[in-house]
Amino acid sequence: MKLIVGLGNPERKYQKTRHNLGFLVLDELLKKLMPVEETAWQESKRFNSLITRIDEIILVQPQTFMNASGFAVAKIASYYKIKPEDIWIIHDDVDLPLGKVRIRKGGSSAGHRGLESIIEKLGNGDFVRFRLGIGYPVKKDKAKIGKEKLVERYVLAEFKREERAKVKQLIKKAVKAIRLALTEDWERAANQFN
Repeated sequence: MKLIVGLGNPERKYQKTRHNLGFLVLDELLKKLMPVEETAWQESKRFNSLITRIDEIILVQPQTFMNASGFAVAKIASYYKIKPEDIWIIHDDVDLPLGKVRIRKGGSSAGHRGLESIIEKLGNGDFVRFRLGIGYPVKKDKAKIGKEKLVERYVLAEFKREERAKVKQLIKKAVKAIRLALTEDWERAANQFN
């Protein structure tokens, strides 16, 4: 069984932000895996998530905020007895240029609060990550603002108009990579898309 988790924030105001790229990818993946009339997410209060199960694949959008994603992931993994290596996390990454996909297993959170929460609650970081590049914020004004605050504002902002075509392509690429990983394995997808 595979647990595929898209990271994001649940409120409507965050719907199209950079930090919600994981949600956007899972919405597209669900459309590809199921007929249109069956693509509704079900709300699970037990797991504090939107969830859909397709045979041996569980798709999840935690409805906790990003910083608490680990609570939902750990609950679902425990309930279905899913090992960390069978958990795939889809998330935004400021350390990659906009449009890049990187797939790898294990590692640190690299400062991503959603990953930090998941690593903490699972007790290890041996899950597969589909890292989706959103680029790094450019500091244009002369006001003194810390790096952390700059990144926080950036990831919670919507994509600019001139970025949207690249974002659409990124979502398509990520969906193809996940589907290849499902039919073959994540390493094959990494070899093709990294």
